[in-house]
Amino acid sequence: MPDSPLFTAAAIAVIVLAVAVVVGVGLKVIRSFRDLGTDAERATYNTLHAASKAGQHLRGGLHPAGAAKASKQLRALLGCDALAITDTDGVLAWDGAAEELRPSLMRLAEEVLTTGRTVVVAVGHPSATKPDHNQDFSAVIAPIRAGSRVVGSVAALAPASGAGLVRATSEVADWIAAQLELAELESSRTLLMEAEVRALRAQISPHFIYNSLNAIASFINTDPARARELVVEFADFTRYSFRRHGDFTTVAEELRCIDRYLLLERARFGERVQVSLRIAPEVLSTVIPFLSLQPLVENAVRHGLEAKEGPGHITICANDSGAFAEVTIEDDGVGMDPEHLRSVLAGHTDGVHVGLRNVDARLRQVYGDEHGLIIDTAPGEGTMITMRVPKSQPGHDA
Repeated sequence: MPDSPLFTAAAIAVIVLAVAVVVGVGLKVIRSFRDLGTDAERATYNTLHAASKAGQHLRGGLHPAGAAKASKQLRALLGCDALAITDTDGVLAWDGAAEELRPSLMRLAEEVLTTGRTVVVAVGHPSATKPDHNQDFSAVIAPIRAGSRVVGSVAALAPASGAGLVRATSEVADWIAAQLELAELESSRTLLMEAEVRALRAQISPHFIYNSLNAIASFINTDPARARELVVEFADFTRYSFRRHGDFTTVAEELRCIDRYLLLERARFGERVQVSLRIAPEVLSTVIPFLSLQPLVENAVRHGLEAKEGPGHITICANDSGAFAEVTIEDDGVGMDPEHLRSVLAGHTDGVHVGLRNVDARLRQVYGDEHGLIIDTAPGEGTMITMRVPKSQPGHDA
């Protein structure tokens, strides 16, 4: 019965249990909040988090869009009423109050941009509540340097500028300078990669093109159909090799380039060049640096098989190795002296094995030193070259 003592006791027990559960969950939540650390630790985390987010917006250089997003995070770091970022020509971003002072900021920053010294200046603007009165601000303006040059400034506006704000604004300016150096380094790496690809193209031009055209010419009278086929393959190969877009391609595209290259080389060498392929389909879409496999095959032909008497064999394998794609190119040619090879890869020997050194340098730039070429060779023992790249590469598009 609903009113029985037994029912009432059971209901009370259920309520007590529910309260205990709620209290337990509440204590666990409070404990979790305490685990976040002290106020000082939370403040440190918030500071680092804000700096990290601001840094992401400055990695492209000192531009209005990135500066505008970074200024919000940097104003929160300094705790000032307004923060502005300029280059040497104008104000790139303004976040916070007193934006009507923006047109006069470059005049105030002129000394900073000229001398490279931090200045503190008094500024004022009409008060929102009393338009006939001026609300005073103090502006701390610190230079942003790139090496010996001043490339911009940071201005922090607050009712008063103590030594703490002056030091903090100078630190923020130095921090922005460091982000710009990283952006310039990234740009330099990109330019270096482009220069190295141009070097590979220059290597292809004198050697391969001359030999291929000679081989095609030899078939014009004896086998015109074969000559036409080789002209088409030559056009496709050069179109791919000299393309102007993208620093990356796929394993599949690079293998197609290698197929055309070998077709043209076999027109010259005939049965002296024999090729075997073992390709795992799942690695065909893996992104790799442009012209990173073809130079390795060209090295096998030119430096491995061309100097060998009789036929030579090249084996190209592409295997799925967990998170990595592993490509090996092996020939049974004349091989190399390991010490000489080390000298080549270190850049101490010019004019030979340019492709090997170039590909090795680009792989290390993109993926780190642990992803350089692995080369196993000895005089008379042939050469095996292994390239190992991650299958997942955010930010790299073929």
